[in-house]
Amino acid sequence: MNNSVTNTVRLLGAGLRALLALTLVTGVIYPLVVTGIAQGLFSDKANGSEIKADGKVVGSSLIGQSYNLPLKKGQQTPEPDLKWFQGRPANGLGSNSVNTRYKLILSGATNLAADSKVLLKQEQDAKAAVVKDNSVPGYTVKPSDVPADAVTSSGSGLDPAISPAYAELQVHRVAERNGLPTAQVEKLVEDHTQGRTLGFMGEPRVNVLELNIALKDLVARR
Repeated sequence: MNNSVTNTVRLLGAGLRALLALTLVTGVIYPLVVTGIAQGLFSDKANGSEIKADGKVVGSSLIGQSYNLPLKKGQQTPEPDLKWFQGRPANGLGSNSVNTRYKLILSGATNLAADSKVLLKQEQDAKAAVVKDNSVPGYTVKPSDVPADAVTSSGSGLDPAISPAYAELQVHRVAERNGLPTAQVEKLVEDHTQGRTLGFMGEPRVNVLELNIALKDLVARR
């Protein structure tokens, strides 16, 4: 009987020591080491890939933002503020929920099939809007000019980047709305076009937030 109690106490003691040791290693030491390495070698990414403007954090290079006008009385869907470059549609963020564009409560795709009439209607409406919004005096956008990313949302609905083709399509409209020479706005797009990762992965892209921050600075210097 005494041996049984002694063994039980010994096993409980060993279990408690193991629990404390593992808690210390996995709950304290390991997180501190990983955090230290991340902050030392990858500080920007570890802190959310923040983008700053005028000394303030205005967003993340990984998350898209909307550039809309304030809602008018009785208006349900905001209109895009056409003085800014616009990102991709965000149709996957849940129209049947409390979520709105680029709110991080939910991300996801539309889950609509490629032959869905709803999806086709969304794309047709989006293409018509892109053509109308970006056609300005002296520059007319044709439906065939509209790239796929201008009318389709990404898998997450939070894509921060657009294709160089979509950015270039918006140049004339942005230049006119801001009273800037087209060549200057074209140069902005060129300067903010990122190539394929490691030269072969992904596609060339333009981060919309970074581009709009540069546009704001250009307008301020005008």
